[in-house]
Amino acid sequence: MHRGRLPAGAAALAALSSLSLLSPTAHATDPGMVGAGSAGPGDARSAAAPRVPSAGELRTDAYLQTLRHDTPAAREFFRSLPKGADLHNHLSGAVSTEYLIELAGRDGLCIEKKSMTAVEGPCGKGQRPASDARSDAAFHRSLLRAWSMQDFPAGKSGHDHFFATFEKFGEVPWRHTGELLAEVADSAVAQNQFYLETMNTPASGSARRLADKVGWDADLDRLHDALQAGGGLDRLVAEARRDADKADTERRAAGRCATSEAAPGCKLPMRWISQVSRGSSPERVFTQMALGLRLAEKDPRFVAINLVQPEDGDSALRHYRLQMRMLDYLHQQYPKAHITLHAGELWPGLVKPEDLTFHINEAVHTGHAERIGHGVDLVHEDNWQDLARTMAQRHVAVEVPFTSNAQILGVSGEDHPFNAYRAHGVPIVLATDDPGISRTDISHEYRYAARTYDLSYPELKDLARASLEYAFLPGRSLWRERATADNYRRAARCQHDVPGEATPSRACAGLLDASPKAAVQWRQEAAFNRFENGHTYAG
Repeated sequence: MHRGRLPAGAAALAALSSLSLLSPTAHATDPGMVGAGSAGPGDARSAAAPRVPSAGELRTDAYLQTLRHDTPAAREFFRSLPKGADLHNHLSGAVSTEYLIELAGRDGLCIEKKSMTAVEGPCGKGQRPASDARSDAAFHRSLLRAWSMQDFPAGKSGHDHFFATFEKFGEVPWRHTGELLAEVADSAVAQNQFYLETMNTPASGSARRLADKVGWDADLDRLHDALQAGGGLDRLVAEARRDADKADTERRAAGRCATSEAAPGCKLPMRWISQVSRGSSPERVFTQMALGLRLAEKDPRFVAINLVQPEDGDSALRHYRLQMRMLDYLHQQYPKAHITLHAGELWPGLVKPEDLTFHINEAVHTGHAERIGHGVDLVHEDNWQDLARTMAQRHVAVEVPFTSNAQILGVSGEDHPFNAYRAHGVPIVLATDDPGISRTDISHEYRYAARTYDLSYPELKDLARASLEYAFLPGRSLWRERATADNYRRAARCQHDVPGEATPSRACAGLLDASPKAAVQWRQEAAFNRFENGHTYAG
């Protein structure tokens, strides 16, 4: 760990104090983006006065300015930075590819030499045991490249290669859900995170069979009734809950959670987001939506649904508006369940120009999305500035996985709408998407954001805070009002308490005991205090 002193002289502190470190336009302007650097009268941030950075934040920011290059000290800084939550995380794509290869060998799976796809044994012609990767380094490297973005040529869109990896290793994850959860939880804790929402597909086989039995009916009321007839939908919910019980047990066993050698991830709070395969038939999509939303109202471990698979796929494009209408209908049936949607994971050249004009708009206005995943095509949407202002006003956050956006769409730097979202006050949370496939981690996403968009430490801190503020954890927030990126004021019950320095007052403890969300936010604030005042950065 770097032991250097901070350049924290009085002049430096005064200069930093005079800056609006959290101004929406301080580092957000993009000359090529009309309106990106200004806040209109409808902008949620235009009336908010930026908060004054604390002395600890100023010291830490001054230290950050010395770490702009990718050095061991910079990597340690961003690894140690408290980073809140990962809210956009696909379980099967989140675990390390090395671990998937290890599991494939343990299960006696075979690898088709031509496609590098894992299949059940025994191995036949054109196949070889996955376990060969333990001793054959060249074979292991080939699997690593086929199942991830390892060594993929820089500067080229990896869209097809990225999405193909799921089919190649798909025979592995479903057998080991609990072990995957344990590995991902340990990784999150190692990255100094405090909460995780991860995506998986509940009762997928049974949901597919029920959908095929019921068939399609354009009358969504009748279709929903048909799924419920004879307790069909409730049986899917019960199966999903049993699978979750099994996964929880496996996770605890894999992490030795009941022993004195418990893994760090044992204490990490986690929730599930139910995946919906948007490329499937309309009846299957509707069934998965109904299952996921019903599940979120029945079991607190499940909080939301999300649409997955390529947004540019033929079926996904053809049925996009229909799927948003499905969500509009089902939201009325299950109003307590949350909705977060992959929307706008598109770019010119990938789809026709008209397909770039409405996906985020539809997700927000029709699909009841509370968060948007990716949202890369923002400035190509019709009336995009009005859309951005609406997102800000409704507190619809955008989940930004920079590495994934660059690998899949080839979009990075000034081409990315990060600055446009910030300029319009849209809440932003950084995420990993599929860190195992992308060969990245959340620390890299924060380091990329700081370097590319010249973010100050307080700005990074508020990105981390936003990841918990916009999490689907139950309970009241630690913050007095729905926090904007430049306005974090603690709730009255905790406003005089100092996280990490003393036992919370009676009033504050009451809030923390009653609210899982506030309790996790309190842990993060305590971690920030340690981070800012520790000997490494205190100077």
